[in-house]
Amino acid sequence: MKALCWHGKQDIRCDEVPDPKIEHPRDAIIKVTSCAICGSDLHLYDGFMPGMESGDVMGHEFMGEVVEVGAENKKLKVGDRVVVPFTICCGECDQCRRGYFSVCERSNRNKSVADKVFGHTTAGLFGYTHLTGGYAGGQAEYVRVPYADVAPVKVPSNLTDEQVLFLGDIFPTGWQAVVQCDIEPTDTVAIWGCGPVGQFCIRSAVLLGAKQVIAIDRVPERLAMAKAGGAVTIDFDNESVVERLNDLTQGKGPEKCIDAVGLEAHAGGTIDAMVDRAKQAVMLETDRPHVLREMMYVCRPAGVISVPGVYGGVLDKIPFGMAMNKGLTIRTGQTHVNRWTDDLLKRIAEGEIDPTFVITHRAKLSDGPELYKTFRDKQDGCIKVVLQP
Repeated sequence: MKALCWHGKQDIRCDEVPDPKIEHPRDAIIKVTSCAICGSDLHLYDGFMPGMESGDVMGHEFMGEVVEVGAENKKLKVGDRVVVPFTICCGECDQCRRGYFSVCERSNRNKSVADKVFGHTTAGLFGYTHLTGGYAGGQAEYVRVPYADVAPVKVPSNLTDEQVLFLGDIFPTGWQAVVQCDIEPTDTVAIWGCGPVGQFCIRSAVLLGAKQVIAIDRVPERLAMAKAGGAVTIDFDNESVVERLNDLTQGKGPEKCIDAVGLEAHAGGTIDAMVDRAKQAVMLETDRPHVLREMMYVCRPAGVISVPGVYGGVLDKIPFGMAMNKGLTIRTGQTHVNRWTDDLLKRIAEGEIDPTFVITHRAKLSDGPELYKTFRDKQDGCIKVVLQP
């Protein structure tokens, strides 16, 4: 079969690889009908995440048709149409029973490595380094899904792939980021980053009743999409984020702040951003935390900081005293996808939101390597890429 494979920094190729096979009685094999390039895939593309090996199959946002099921899988049958969450969960461990699916205790088959790096393992993830299990990803013609009697979400035939594809990652990721903020009707929610996750954060904040939503970016197409979704926008290349946020909140600061950027933050010509890039280049720090610093500074005292953006390692010069003295609550984490999918699928089916708004590029799987570069460099108005194997 064909699959997009990682061969090093900025080296993604469409390779011929072996077809997946049932390895456990709870498995299923999915014929992929649609998959997507996610912003967090770019951290792999740019070489910032440890644990990748040459030939690893990329992708964690995919859906398709069940073509084979293991003998113990009573949930799925051949022909079912499913979206597959990016988090692999067993459904039986203490964390899964509590609904903390992204920190499943059993699905990371490289648990011993994750224990050493993180202190305790997190869940296995599709197409996202050997630190999270080394599972083949979904930017491929077929995928083996472990514990397939737990996470896959069956979808009705009257909804298109594009309407439901993002239930596997970016829609619940944006939703969880906002739910973690405990939105109140008087709240201003500021969102850094208007990529795909940021766009779903914006629409989730509006749906959950925030008084005002502010979106921060510098890419015109992303800012235009954010504005169309109900946000007041700030172009950080041409405006002071701090001054504008103070103007928009009568000097009090936003009650809720969301980092939808993660480890590759840009910040115009600020001193801390230039120092971060220099330190990252010589491996004195792994991630660029400008957004985290800025959120801690501008957030209203007793506010909430929510971090769906992916970080991979060691950050420098985090003003934790600022966060402590202001009484800020910080909530982070990979998404507990299955906690949200029933509700979000219903909202899609009832027309409350149409997730297709975020798609700007549609292409064949073989076009993926070039579109990784287009997406990374924000060329051609690229915000979200959907591929069809």
